[in-house]
Amino acid sequence: MRFLSSREPQLALVIVVLALLVGWRSPVFLSPSSLANVLTDTSLLIMLALAQMLIIVTRGIDLSVASSLALSGMLSAMLVAAHPELPLVFAVLVAALTGLACGALNGVLVGMFGLPPIVVTLGTMSIYRGLVFVVSGGAWISAHQLPADFLAFPLEQLLGLTHLMWLATIAIAAFWFFSRHLCAGRDLYAIGSQPTSARYVGVPIRRRLVLVYTLSGLVSGIAGYLWVARYAVAYTEVAYGFEFTVIAACVIGGVSIGGGVGSVWGTVLGALFLGLIGNALPVMQISPFWQSALTGAVILAAVAINARGKRHGARQILPLHKGVAT
Repeated sequence: MRFLSSREPQLALVIVVLALLVGWRSPVFLSPSSLANVLTDTSLLIMLALAQMLIIVTRGIDLSVASSLALSGMLSAMLVAAHPELPLVFAVLVAALTGLACGALNGVLVGMFGLPPIVVTLGTMSIYRGLVFVVSGGAWISAHQLPADFLAFPLEQLLGLTHLMWLATIAIAAFWFFSRHLCAGRDLYAIGSQPTSARYVGVPIRRRLVLVYTLSGLVSGIAGYLWVARYAVAYTEVAYGFEFTVIAACVIGGVSIGGGVGSVWGTVLGALFLGLIGNALPVMQISPFWQSALTGAVILAAVAINARGKRHGARQILPLHKGVAT
């Protein structure tokens, strides 16, 4: 029973119970193909939420993830629409570099200039979303304008799993290793828990903040290509408002907005919970407008649980390493 006292097992149990209840109402939901669709649809949310987790752990936030995703996806789609003979790797590279540049700008403004993350990313969110309209002229790029290999990659299968699922699995492993076994990742928890103490012991706070926002941008850029290819369309409102879903996945997964607390597995489970709700409501013939209400209610409950755990001293403190502050 002690195992069930921690956040992750409790959330996993809720997900299992919820899936069984939906399956009881609509047995087709528990079919292998249906569950595979849930995992595929949730893969992008998992990737983005993991990057967002590292930022929130430092007491920051990135509201521009969906906008940089849209800009990256639009530029990659425009490239292959104009030059369909180009190898797929060029489209992915353009998307990744665009997201990297967007994230690096956030990182410099937050880390080097010390500006508030919510203000910076709120501003860049509008800038990046506006650039989507500027570069595209407001036009859509639909499936018939995109090469077959561009569209096929996300849903192609390898060993029974789609490429999206494999990429999400790789992201989970990479973020877990980074946050638990590398000094740079462990420093993020120190920055979020005790920023003053972290500075005194030599944690390079500025460099770490630049790194984490740049990493978030890189993930958003790659997700931009995957999103456009997955849904076979690029337009100005791609992933509009999705940044709030990403943040919700983190909060539901136990990541504290106050910084210093959060885990990879909790974040993954938070994303799976939202993905399950999003796929279950249509199966149960419930209006999708209820998804926002349910998500909001769950966020409030998660924040209350986080606050209760914090009062009981449930803060994750990781050991620091000595270095030179910058």
